[in-house]
Amino acid sequence: MEKKYQVFVSSTYQDLQKERQEVMQALLELDCIPVGMELFPAADDDQWTLIKGLISDCDYYVLIVAGRYGSIDRKTGKSYTQMEYEFAIEEGIPVISFVHKEPGNIPASNTEATDEGKNKLKNFIELVEKKMCQFWTSPEDLGSKVSRSLVKLIKAKPRIGWIKATQASSSEANKKILDLKLENDKLKDEIEKLKTASASPCGNFQQGEDYYTISYTLYGPNDDGDDVPETYKMTWNELFEYILPEMIDPVGDSEIDNILCSFLQHVSSLKYSNVPIEELSAEISNSDFKKIKIQMLALGILHPVKNRLQTETKWKLSEYGYNLMIKLIALKK
Repeated sequence: MEKKYQVFVSSTYQDLQKERQEVMQALLELDCIPVGMELFPAADDDQWTLIKGLISDCDYYVLIVAGRYGSIDRKTGKSYTQMEYEFAIEEGIPVISFVHKEPGNIPASNTEATDEGKNKLKNFIELVEKKMCQFWTSPEDLGSKVSRSLVKLIKAKPRIGWIKATQASSSEANKKILDLKLENDKLKDEIEKLKTASASPCGNFQQGEDYYTISYTLYGPNDDGDDVPETYKMTWNELFEYILPEMIDPVGDSEIDNILCSFLQHVSSLKYSNVPIEELSAEISNSDFKKIKIQMLALGILHPVKNRLQTETKWKLSEYGYNLMIKLIALKK
């Protein structure tokens, strides 16, 4: 696709009119769009705002330096040419500079008349020569070097450039849409991860690998009234790994009680391995049942399911509870 690059040409004006014409012509022959401020007096802050805006819109920046330092900004004490150069570098715009090779051959009328001006020009040239820089002797030599140097610069540091709206291909537009969609999906995934990580208001509550001791009564195979009070120390994750899959569908308090008792029956069978699990039954203490239920509510694992036809409050896993269950149970690679 054909692109046109916008190039800002910076220099003093009165002493370099012919040189600027050669550079402008060279840029036009390269199908570039030259931009210059020679027709605008650099006089105030509003003008400087305009200059900065034009430089920011350009793809490349060309600096021409000869015998004059240029108009001085009262606030900074710098010439507008130097301010333009420093601003282009700050903006990350590729810069190429051209300095007069034989300053002694420049007519006196096109050089600085004061020692202060000469010193500022000397310091500016020393600054410019620290980066990509070439030297020129005549307007024709300058135009030729700008043309060749800019071709190399475009290859080395390609920029976005400008194209006609009618030249924007549908394939490129589709690729742009696809890239945006992929970026959007990625951002959605990040948001979901953040929601999962922060959905639970669990700052000061017991959770995860914190331990909790649950009290219950264990009934053996003989119905002789000889009940056994038991305790079981566990982590919250150990409890949740067992009971959360049973709460995907809405459950009432009685069902939660049964799920907890089933968990205690399971852990008891591990302790009393000589007794078949079906011959054991467990009954959780009312106090611990309430504490565990409240803990799940405090951690944001459960939320109520509203249904006018139900007389008993039903509970269901929240989004956080569901994601916690997946995290605890899903098989990892």
